[in-house]
Amino acid sequence: MPLSDHEQRQLEQIEQALYREDPKFGRLVRSSDPRVHYKRKLAQALVGVLAGAGLIAAGLVTHRVYLEAAGAAVAVLSLVWAVISWRRHLARVRPVRPARAKAAAKGQPSGPRRPGQTRRARMMERMEERWRRRQEGDRKM
Repeated sequence: MPLSDHEQRQLEQIEQALYREDPKFGRLVRSSDPRVHYKRKLAQALVGVLAGAGLIAAGLVTHRVYLEAAGAAVAVLSLVWAVISWRRHLARVRPVRPARAKAAAKGQPSGPRRPGQTRRARMMERMEERWRRRQEGDRKM
């Protein structure tokens, strides 16, 4: 469930206060932040693409086919790594099943369960349903 703008601002204020009060702990917490890892992987992929382009240019200048091939391989693998990292990052940020969430918000049943759904996924679904009911109960009071 995404946070509202107000909750997001409060969370950022708490994080900033934590970084000011205990910088060592703040660095430790920030190092486990998936956004930091994503940015780091993206920067590494960019360096890989640039290195691949450099190898391609060196191969063109020196007329060495193996340098061109190595450069192309490094550039393509770096691009693939960047795309995979981007998709994993989006999967963490974006809700997994927006259609189910809309149906659940309208009070409609979420539909039949898929036979391949894991026990953990069913448990998370039950916990989300209970949380949603609890939130709706607080609003009605």
